[in-house]
Amino acid sequence: MPERRTPLYDFHLRAARGMVRGGGDYMFPTSYTSAVEEHLGVRRNVGMQDLSSMGEIDVKGPGAERLLRRLLVNEVLDMQPGQLRYSTMCNEAGGIVDDVTVYKFGEEHFMVVASSGPRLKTYRWIRDHAAGSSAYVTDMTAGVALISVQGPRSRGFLRTLVEGADLDGLRFFRFCSCRIGEVEILLSRSGYTGELGYELYVPADQARPLWDLLLERGREFELKPYGVEAMQSLRIEKALPLYGPDISEEQTPFHVGLERWVRFDKPEFIGREALLRVQERGLERRWVGLVLESEVPASPGDGLYSIADVATFREIIETGAEAGEYEDALLPGDRRVGEVTSSAYGPSVKKMLALGYVDTAHAWPGSNLLVEIGGRPTPARVVSTPFFDPENARVRSTPLEDEGRTAEQALHEAETRRNLPLRQSVDGGGAGS
Repeated sequence: MPERRTPLYDFHLRAARGMVRGGGDYMFPTSYTSAVEEHLGVRRNVGMQDLSSMGEIDVKGPGAERLLRRLLVNEVLDMQPGQLRYSTMCNEAGGIVDDVTVYKFGEEHFMVVASSGPRLKTYRWIRDHAAGSSAYVTDMTAGVALISVQGPRSRGFLRTLVEGADLDGLRFFRFCSCRIGEVEILLSRSGYTGELGYELYVPADQARPLWDLLLERGREFELKPYGVEAMQSLRIEKALPLYGPDISEEQTPFHVGLERWVRFDKPEFIGREALLRVQERGLERRWVGLVLESEVPASPGDGLYSIADVATFREIIETGAEAGEYEDALLPGDRRVGEVTSSAYGPSVKKMLALGYVDTAHAWPGSNLLVEIGGRPTPARVVSTPFFDPENARVRSTPLEDEGRTAEQALHEAETRRNLPLRQSVDGGGAGS
């Protein structure tokens, strides 16, 4: 497939350290300075990312609500206008077609925001199921740019620019229409970083001037753009799954820890019977968080092995002060108990992190495993997720909490929370109410 470019491609090409092809065949900036610096900039101050590769699918008509109730495992019937909600869409076997966010404008008007990789598949899935439903489905992606503004100072920064919106009163997973200068935007309090943040849906032809304005006006807030490398470490610290490496039609919401958004009280939705069977019989594998004793991240597909299944042998140390002595070495056994799906160094927690699928017998926190990185067995330990801010306090912070907060204060809070006990809580894709 030919490469695709967002409306901000020219900026990325000139300013980024490199470009890489990613989901939906879009070209993404890897980083602008360093991935660690950009990551910490989002955690301490405010960062900005181009997410225009996401798909915006407009669903209108008398049958729009009925159509989405049938397609989504979550409920839309009790949503209010101005509210967004996270959900998965499943096939008849319960496999995840995509994980999406649904925006409700009115009783007959919704927008579904699809993941970058399966965007076209998701659009066609909704369009094909809309036949005969009195719902009209339009792919709006080409006309919409999505700019994400994330970090503890994001609210204070946007207050200086946004007109027609009460940012202090805008709750988590709510949205409104407003303006920045003469540009009409849809402003959503949401994100993919685990921080207080906002997503700005902008007409594609206005994206570049608005991006430049945000960069200029954001200097006093130390706003910096960040690329996909920082996005990966930010979302991995929060154990947010990404369609492609972490999610596919091979997994159900139960396997990824997203069962809390499956509404079995709905009488009917695609995949319901299959998911009930999964709930009844239990899981053979689970998606878990891992801390690696490694200087480099694991690669997707790297095998995970139980310590009980590995072979131990002794080899002579040939150099150094212990030359001539023996050390124990480990080799992975024949039976894999899982594989890594995503991995990155977490600058906020100062650990090498990974996410992956593991047989349920080895999926409990504290389970010791080996991951084979570049052919070398490396110790790994299953831990509770998310790795960072397990109470999800940062994403739900109030105006009083972030008023006047300095970069140093934000970093101190991150360091303090890093030492708190972890609690099992997988925030699937920035899930809301």
